[in-house]
Amino acid sequence: MGRKSRETIAEEMLADEQGPGFDSEPEDKNIEVLVTSVFERNRDSKKQILVNRGGRGSSKSYSIAQLILHRFFTEDRKRILILRKSLPSLRVSTLEVMKTMAEEYGLMDRITVEKVHLNWYYNSSLIHFGSVDESSKLKSSDWNIVWIEEATELTYDDFMDIKLCMRAKSRDGKLNQMYLSFNPIDEFHWIKKKLVDDPVFDVDEIVSSYKDNPFLPDYYVKDLENLQYQDMSYYNIYTLGNWGRLENIIYTNWATCDWLPGRDTVDTVFYGLDFGFNAETALLRVYAKKPNIWEEELIYDKKMTNSDLIVRLCDIIPADRRRKEIIYADPAEPDRIEEIRRAGFLIKEALKPVTAGIDWVKKYNIHILKSSDNLIKEKRTYSWRKNKNGDVLDEVVEYMNHLMDAERYAIYTAMKKGAGVKVRFLG
Repeated sequence: MGRKSRETIAEEMLADEQGPGFDSEPEDKNIEVLVTSVFERNRDSKKQILVNRGGRGSSKSYSIAQLILHRFFTEDRKRILILRKSLPSLRVSTLEVMKTMAEEYGLMDRITVEKVHLNWYYNSSLIHFGSVDESSKLKSSDWNIVWIEEATELTYDDFMDIKLCMRAKSRDGKLNQMYLSFNPIDEFHWIKKKLVDDPVFDVDEIVSSYKDNPFLPDYYVKDLENLQYQDMSYYNIYTLGNWGRLENIIYTNWATCDWLPGRDTVDTVFYGLDFGFNAETALLRVYAKKPNIWEEELIYDKKMTNSDLIVRLCDIIPADRRRKEIIYADPAEPDRIEEIRRAGFLIKEALKPVTAGIDWVKKYNIHILKSSDNLIKEKRTYSWRKNKNGDVLDEVVEYMNHLMDAERYAIYTAMKKGAGVKVRFLG
């Protein structure tokens, strides 16, 4: 596994010029944090574009977040742009990681936050959290440092538009740099073909896997290593961080959407729930009006007890709907289902057949809300297993499939039984 080291992430936090929101001069503060070699490789690179491809749990995104925070506090007059393809995805992922990290290091009170515009200020430096969807605004801006998380979501034109914005003057003489982070799911992606393989750009490809992250729990390492026994494409991409291509994708009948229908415009509203603890607990809401279904990711969290889950359900489902809108849950957990039922929710054991359930989901036009980041990831990668002889099996790859299970529970059970569907008799 990778080695641990300590780095000073914020030092001599005084500058000649104070930013907005500071009434008095802060004291110097040194903070030592544990980092991986991925942090060090990004910090030490002298290339303009740093392509961080890696497997799950490799620390690539967390390490870049640490480095961005370090540069924000220690470099003078830096304009930093942190991007994802869509703003809803950025809010629940990268922005949340940065906020949690700053709070953990005791730095949040040093930052002036503009919540509406998603700007952070410290002394003369700025971090803006944005989306590629606002590309018209980006074209008229200039930046020293850019981080694009889940960079495979972008087009090559998106990348070029952003690269042309890296023209802010560097007052300390340090190179303006762009960090890209992603899982390498497509060996024919433009990132590989036009950045990594083409010598035109000044690129450093930083490759990482779970072996670079000594902080992973044993069960997570075991899950990653066991992928070699399920599907070698998954193992190469998500365990080893190699360029690859996922095959035998199960669902093609879906697209993202910007809105959800009102409850009064659909036939029925219901939920799918997959229990977890070390793995994610996953909940999604489904709006159905044949032949269309709209889906919204609501929960995707680890270490959730049933008490935690009930609190979240109370926040998510209005009190007047808890006995009307059905939650279809994993039937393997009858005790948890009963506890949730006693807490006031209409919850039922779902039908569990996998292949039949998948066939049922394929009957509909699925629309997924753009902010449902994990749901979209699972849809893109949900695959049939392939054995070592190359034969495709009638079995799914049991990895990153918690929302896929929840979706199948909900749609197969509700729609097959006709649960909650409005029927009008004529005559």
